[in-house]
Amino acid sequence: MPKVQTSLRIDKEIYEESREILGSLGMNFSEAVNIFAAMVVQERGLPFDVAVHRYPEIDTEEARQKVQRAYEGIGEGKGVEADEFFAELYRG
Repeated sequence: MPKVQTSLRIDKEIYEESREILGSLGMNFSEAVNIFAAMVVQERGLPFDVAVHRYPEIDTEEARQKVQRAYEGIGEGKGVEADEFFAELYRG
């Protein structure tokens, strides 16, 4: 398959560290970029999940119970701010 010349800008420290890591895996930076590009084509998008997780995952039933307790507390005048509620939800 014909090759094309490309250019990209990357933070020098990240580039140097990634070259070292890739070298320990037996490949160079260019080969890794080619693998990444091939995976983008194969997956028809990024080959990994891109997401921001603010809170750790918890069991659905546990979350339901905590929401129910909080809801009952509102009726008893024990409401809390949303940030406090979510912190408690994931605290356990």
